[in-house]
Amino acid sequence: MTKGSVKLHRVYDKPLPQKGHRILVDRLWPRGVAKEDLKPFDWVKDLAPSKELRTWYDHKENRFDEFKDKYMKELDDNDKAQDFVKTVKKEQQKGDVWLLYGAKDEKHNNAVVLKEWLSK
Repeated sequence: MTKGSVKLHRVYDKPLPQKGHRILVDRLWPRGVAKEDLKPFDWVKDLAPSKELRTWYDHKENRFDEFKDKYMKELDDNDKAQDFVKTVKKEQQKGDVWLLYGAKDEKHNNAVVLKEWLSK
């Protein structure tokens, strides 16, 4: 039985969650954010969308559905993804897991897709 849930938080929105396990899910470090501001945290840039997919998507909302499908396929094919699932489930036994991201759009970004993928 899980104690916590997977939640999303934009790194630029203060305050950052103080309770729970924090995981940065972007491939690139968010501009203007000091690493000290996110500690303690994990960074799973290997599970972020590929450079090619991120560049193609370019945060264009009309491409989100196709981005979501392609990113989920990348996650399905990623050898490190199952270890990540195990880590998330383990951390959920202790409390909430926060997926941190830098995108401006809170509804159309890789963290939203990753959260949905985790719930499959």
